[in-house]
Amino acid sequence: MDKIRIAAEIFFLDRRSHRPLQSQIREAVIAAVLSSQAQAGAVMPSSRKLADHLGVARMTVTLAFQELVAQGYLIAVNRSGYIVAETDVLPPVSIATAPKAVETSEVWKNALSASLTKRRRIVKPHNWREYPYPFVFGQMDSPLFKHSAWRECARQAMGKRDFDDMAGDYATDDPILVNYVLSRMLPRRGITATPDQILITLGAQNALWLAVELLTRGPLKAVCENPGYPDTLQALRWCGADVSTVTVDDHGLDPAKIPLGTQAVFITPSHHAPTGATMPRARREQLLADARARDMVIVEDDYEFEMSFIEPPSPALKAMDVDERVLYAGSFSKALFPGLRLGYLVGPARVIAEARELRSLVLRHPPGHLQRTAAYFLSQGHYDLLIRDLRHQLGLRRKVILDSLKESSLTVAGAAQFGGSSLWVKAPDGVDTVKLAATLLGDGVIIEPGAPFFEDDHQQTEYFRLGYSSIPVERIRQGIDLIEARISEYK
Repeated sequence: MDKIRIAAEIFFLDRRSHRPLQSQIREAVIAAVLSSQAQAGAVMPSSRKLADHLGVARMTVTLAFQELVAQGYLIAVNRSGYIVAETDVLPPVSIATAPKAVETSEVWKNALSASLTKRRRIVKPHNWREYPYPFVFGQMDSPLFKHSAWRECARQAMGKRDFDDMAGDYATDDPILVNYVLSRMLPRRGITATPDQILITLGAQNALWLAVELLTRGPLKAVCENPGYPDTLQALRWCGADVSTVTVDDHGLDPAKIPLGTQAVFITPSHHAPTGATMPRARREQLLADARARDMVIVEDDYEFEMSFIEPPSPALKAMDVDERVLYAGSFSKALFPGLRLGYLVGPARVIAEARELRSLVLRHPPGHLQRTAAYFLSQGHYDLLIRDLRHQLGLRRKVILDSLKESSLTVAGAAQFGGSSLWVKAPDGVDTVKLAATLLGDGVIIEPGAPFFEDDHQQTEYFRLGYSSIPVERIRQGIDLIEARISEYK
């Protein structure tokens, strides 16, 4: 009886993916085996035939087959190629008829307290790298990042010496990473702390969320900036806080405008999000004095202090805090890469102890391997070199973008005194930047409309954020020209 032969045509590759072709081939074969498309004893296509079908080198298929043999999915047969092995790795997937679905809204309408799916958010295309003029904020500048150094640090972190530290399920933070933050990062902001006053988090956003959760267990009257980071306002409202907003000016939030009865202030004093305004020392001192007199606490989001290339940033609000009223949130994401999702929360030991327990209820702790890899990358000097290169490149791009804006109808509505990686820009009156952004996508230009940053994100606004961390310097001027061309259609 002839053996069943598997057609090469059932296998496909995703050419848009950056993942290795050999890995994709292995995964395609494993998926076919586990779904019973490729049954035990069936003959695989020859390496030559499958290579021709997929449009890859024959050696790529051969190496994938050899790895599958080592894993037990295939058997190499002399002069007969490869056949599918009997495998008990996972039971075969059975396709059953799904029961008739009930309307989800009917099942869950009384269980869900509210809907988060309609919350205001900053949205950028997932494939933004494919656009020629991506004025996006907070994304990695790939050519500057030393991938080989990161890979070597990851290899070190996987070594046997480190494995026991990472393999255990402990609610502690990586001591090497904590030591770097305490000895190198916080002193740059004028902050001194001890190990029991810092918590490693999944990015600054996770740090802010923990702060919100801790503060809103009872009725909380809080203040946010307007415009401001939308997720902070949303998190406070979701957790039941009574939130009001204070409109910022060229110097950030004015403490005199904070309503009486406020218990917590959420603020970005060093580099206001999104305008980039820096709160002067006099206002910082006034805010701290008011916090003492009115028994308020302050949550400081210092998300981009490393991006200082014009002049050194002023000391953090936390550095001036003698009453331990400030919780300080920082992040590695802006300088490294946003997918890293590592940050930290600094505050009084008692508060950090509570935050640690709260974190353990949600996610236990950030992944140990990720922490140790980042710790090596930082402690071995790669991070400092990256910051140096980023400051240089961002300085060049900022100059080009400012020169380009001078020749347009756009005006800079806010700019960080020390640098940063974006500008808050105003279009002429009457221009709806939500519609403008949608139109510009067709021109290959990405901008971030300003509406989500305002308390009422449904109102039309002429403001938008122009990020320059990811757009090549030689494309900035043409990108601004394309924005200006679309704005001229409003006239």
